[in-house]
Amino acid sequence: MTDAGDSRSTPRAGLAERQAELVAALVAGGPAPAGFAPGPLAATRAALLRKRAGDVARHWPLLAAGLGVGWSRTFADWAARRPTAGSLRDGWDLARALRDQHALPPSAAEELALREAHLRYDGRRTPRPRRMPAVGRAGGAVAVQIAGRVRLLRPAPRPSTTATVGGDDVPDTAGSGVWI
Repeated sequence: MTDAGDSRSTPRAGLAERQAELVAALVAGGPAPAGFAPGPLAATRAALLRKRAGDVARHWPLLAAGLGVGWSRTFADWAARRPTAGSLRDGWDLARALRDQHALPPSAAEELALREAHLRYDGRRTPRPRRMPAVGRAGGAVAVQIAGRVRLLRPAPRPSTTATVGGDDVPDTAGSGVWI
């Protein structure tokens, strides 16, 4: 009787292993499993990364907006070899990685600081609300959470966008430096 049970579980175990290989190839940068054409597999992988980037952008809109047209490429480069941990956590991990590289846009730094003040996230487990007063810092932005309310105390510094004319450090508020 055990032989019949073993013969039934072996094909299932083989199917489960092949499915795990396919999933790893699609979402975690694993090698292509035997029997799959590389072209369609790459197209499916790219489509899944775009879908995943869209989901993360819904949870982290300022991060996506701050990176602008580079959002999809930045996310795809970061996520290509990482299995998803969920949209909220993926965005959090990417924001922290960009912060560590000093590449986090100011609006995204503020978004990260607000999240860090409101939720506790260790990079492994699901984020949980903080019960005590907390401070979140990222890219020069500072947020505080007291009694369940989160406020941005200091925004992230932004690069100067006013042009100066003649090297006298006087801002050209009319914008004439652009067309002269």
